[in-house]
Amino acid sequence: MVKHVDKESRIHRQQSYAQLCDEVKSEGHPRVIILSIPHGNPGDQCVKELRPHLEKGDIILDCSNEYYANTETRQIDLGRDGIYYVGCGVSGGYQSARSGPSMSPGGDPKALEILMPLLRSVAAKNGDGRPRTSPIGPGGSGHYVKMIHNGIEQGMMSVISEVWYILTKGLQLSYDNAAEVFAKWNRTDELYSTFLIYIAVDINKTRDSEGRHVLGNVQDKVVQDVDNTEGTGTWSCEEAIRLHVPAANILSAHMFRCTSAELKKRVADAEASGYPIKPTPMNVASKDEFIEDLRKATYFCLLLCFIQGLQVIREMDQQREWHINYPELLHVWSAGSIIQAGGIMDLLKKVYSQSSSSKENLLSNPHLAKTLASLLPSVKRSVIAALEADMVIPTISSSLEYWKYTTSVELPTQLTEAELDYFGNHKFDLKEEHKGDPVKGEHHFEWKPARGESDTTRP
Repeated sequence: MVKHVDKESRIHRQQSYAQLCDEVKSEGHPRVIILSIPHGNPGDQCVKELRPHLEKGDIILDCSNEYYANTETRQIDLGRDGIYYVGCGVSGGYQSARSGPSMSPGGDPKALEILMPLLRSVAAKNGDGRPRTSPIGPGGSGHYVKMIHNGIEQGMMSVISEVWYILTKGLQLSYDNAAEVFAKWNRTDELYSTFLIYIAVDINKTRDSEGRHVLGNVQDKVVQDVDNTEGTGTWSCEEAIRLHVPAANILSAHMFRCTSAELKKRVADAEASGYPIKPTPMNVASKDEFIEDLRKATYFCLLLCFIQGLQVIREMDQQREWHINYPELLHVWSAGSIIQAGGIMDLLKKVYSQSSSSKENLLSNPHLAKTLASLLPSVKRSVIAALEADMVIPTISSSLEYWKYTTSVELPTQLTEAELDYFGNHKFDLKEEHKGDPVKGEHHFEWKPARGESDTTRP
């Protein structure tokens, strides 16, 4: 527990919860206890042990990656005794200790008012000097937006890793040359100040004491989701599905990570198939032109990661009436955050600043839609070339398919609807009725009328 910050002693270790609560007690001021621990049971146990030693008006500030529903349960429970519980999303990783994190607190307005001076003093600041923190809303809203932030993060990381794979395996660039490509992209209008591209430069350049690229010996297993040390990606996928928001990039990236973790299974599956997938060098007419196509495709895919995540937040926000300020949320994410992406956030801030109903459905915003449509030829060329060379691009290809089915006015689900009616009497709408809302249809057709005999034609 940090009690005093001075040159001599910065950390005071306490022997018990009782001693901790007694040491930080100050007459006339509420105690603020900050947690940063694993989600779930550890948090429950910590709150249970703290509770007998807290008083009305005290505040627990949970800066863990906690599930928002757990946060709300604790808020209700502690609120009976007048104790505040604030769920605060924190982004930036352990290195954010150097320059401050992005912080998204949510909870009771009275508690947030008390906490904001503290949070502003430690949060990241960019060139404008504004702290990257702001009250998100009531209840579990702070942890909720951080959860979806991490879903966006997973999508972005998958896109960038797939692009890196194309550069190094398809175009056969060296790690150093791939770093140069990423560095150049990170200076362009669309992708400037994109943190995950920025660190890809460092990672591709870094060598060990013997002069070898460290990246070259990193195993391709992402295990944080499978071993349950990180839950936010899984929760993001569950939320998208629960709210019926087609967050294709986020879900695809998560499935990719889960598959990567099971290396033994991948090896066994490859051996059983007799045809293990191996990337081959790509045959492109102009490497420079293809890299430019790939840059545009990267922008397209990363922008869709944000759009999908923000649509999940919007749906939950409307249900809960949190009244989230989206320009402020983007401001919170614009420095100190893992998903910091200057060009993308500039575009989205313009969209949210408009007094238009398209803020409810981002893909219907004319400027945003035209931007994405203009990138489509480059995306298609990138995907086709990558597929021909057996590149592994689940999230990039999902981005393309998502755009296609989301902007299509005629889908093959016409047959799906008919089959549902055939075997389940689920009913359907007729085309001439022009009903566009997601409500059950009124029509049923007896595709195979009963004739009082067994069906001998069924396979």
